[in-house]
Amino acid sequence: MSRRRQPGGCTDFRRQTAISRRSLLRAGGLGVAGLSLADLLAHEAQAGPAARTENSVLILWMRGGPSQHETWDPKMKAPVEYRGAFGATQTTVPGIEIVDLLPRCAKVIDRFSVIRSLHHDNAGHSAGDQILFTGHPPGPDPTVNIYPSCGSIVSKQLGHLTPDLPPYVMIPRQVPGTDSAYLGAAHKPFETLADPASDGPFRLQNFSLVKGISQRRFGDRRSLLQEFDRFRRGVDASGQMDAINDFQRQAYGILGSDRARHAFDLDAERRSVRDRYGFVPRYDPMDPRRCSAAAFCQRVLLGRRLVEAGVRLVTVDCRWWDTHVEGVDSMKNGFLPRWDQCFSALIEDMDQRGLLATTMVVAWGEFGRTPRMNKTSGRDHYPNVFSAAVAGGPVQGGRVVGSSDSKGAYPLANPKTPQDVLATVYRHLGIDPHRHFQDHAGRPIPTLPFGDPIDELG
Repeated sequence: MSRRRQPGGCTDFRRQTAISRRSLLRAGGLGVAGLSLADLLAHEAQAGPAARTENSVLILWMRGGPSQHETWDPKMKAPVEYRGAFGATQTTVPGIEIVDLLPRCAKVIDRFSVIRSLHHDNAGHSAGDQILFTGHPPGPDPTVNIYPSCGSIVSKQLGHLTPDLPPYVMIPRQVPGTDSAYLGAAHKPFETLADPASDGPFRLQNFSLVKGISQRRFGDRRSLLQEFDRFRRGVDASGQMDAINDFQRQAYGILGSDRARHAFDLDAERRSVRDRYGFVPRYDPMDPRRCSAAAFCQRVLLGRRLVEAGVRLVTVDCRWWDTHVEGVDSMKNGFLPRWDQCFSALIEDMDQRGLLATTMVVAWGEFGRTPRMNKTSGRDHYPNVFSAAVAGGPVQGGRVVGSSDSKGAYPLANPKTPQDVLATVYRHLGIDPHRHFQDHAGRPIPTLPFGDPIDELG
């Protein structure tokens, strides 16, 4: 088992734990929903003790639906209206080709694998979100979780990996499918709200500690650290700690922890690392599509930092891959160059830090795109076949699981479902997919309705 390293360089970062951790992060995300950090800690205490495991998961959520043809499954022998505008490149693993606009990914494919035969039956964005995050079908309103997300299941079944950080984090905020449903408020994701992909200073918003204490708003990353120091000194000097209950005391302690400081301090990263992932260009109102396509690179870096610091499951919103119109231009000049840079950087970075031994990375979206190009140089929603990239944990690199047909329209061999991917994630984490939880009506609902781990990845 590899040893986790603190972003600042110390080993055993995850093991040096003292106080319950859903915390620093949760303070903001639930504060705006009416729950203070102390409220959240009380919810968690009611949820009971959790099992222990070292493993974690980082989900790169390519919301909108990345085209299988323009990423991991190019069809060079298909007619041009199916093949599209791009070519293919040979990877470092003989026999595996990916789209030619991902040359850096092609060089590190020995450390990740591709699933080419995923499929389900719903072409709605939010409905697809629900299927991939929960493994269950969507409800009447697909933006609302009827079933808990995989992250909420992780929070419920496993709880904290280290006490200074929550078990489940969304960067920067929730999308459909990611809520806790009948598992309750204690198992919602913490939403960073602060977005390293935004222009301007990095602000951690809505730090709600306890009722009656005003929100603290932080400025740039350097002033964040100064504010932590002032906060800690002020609390110690004021004597407030003697007058508050246990959950409030715990909240104060978390917000004063060095571990939380390190997790959020992106300035602690070397400039070369941040450059390797890719910085965000300033927003250009004349070309918002390209700017939006570049916006996820630093989010991915923050995701790596949080996993390394001890968050069990982090989901990074890498939206918005919905390439109906001028999809060729969006992919060529926006999404693919940025994705090639940050995904290859992530794989190399996590490998060098020893994180791939215990962290499974899943990069996917809610569906693929139509095999035939449309009249506006794009592709439309298509759940009948799509691809995903996976790495770390049980996954051996340099493999392709399943295949699509000659036009990229349907699974040809070894079809897989989103539930199979979730079953693989759950096995990696030590989650029991057959465990039942009662919904709001008192009915027992299984963690996962069906699905088998994808052994071919191991």
